[in-house]
Amino acid sequence: MRVLLRILAPLLGLALAAAGVLFVIEVVAAWGRPAATTTGLVVPWPDWRVTLETLSWADTPVPAIAIVVAVIGLLLVLLGMSARRADIHLEGPGPEITVTTAPRVLARLVGTRVRATDDVAAATVTASARKVSVSAQSWNDATPELRSTVDSRVGELLDELPLRRRPRVSVSLQERKGTR
Repeated sequence: MRVLLRILAPLLGLALAAAGVLFVIEVVAAWGRPAATTTGLVVPWPDWRVTLETLSWADTPVPAIAIVVAVIGLLLVLLGMSARRADIHLEGPGPEITVTTAPRVLARLVGTRVRATDDVAAATVTASARKVSVSAQSWNDATPELRSTVDSRVGELLDELPLRRRPRVSVSLQERKGTR
């Protein structure tokens, strides 16, 4: 959802900026040429005004347009409300203090701990409040012992952190071809 908001926010900003530029152009043109205010310079405002004055709420397109605009507005509000940060909550030093961290920080901590294991060549980690996924590459010998070693190292780290809720851990191993 946050990705969609990161796309929509600049688009809506550009649309508002374009409307502002058109407004400034029309105002400057009206100040500069007061006699030519019967037609707009870029946008035909007088023609639009005549058309809108003839419409009423009972005409066919008006209720449909109003409903579409209301639905789009409601969807944008729901999208904005659902795109909250996915912080990981930690136990605070006191009940009145709230402590959170970003999933990226937890992923970096886990990745550093996993890469410190002797037989791990590389590792990628994704973390959320519910799950930590580790994808490690081993040197030519991906053994079940290495999987349990990585799993236990991640478990030790999660035990050291004051997490309110312990996430599930998922470890996958691949062999890396080549020499150390």
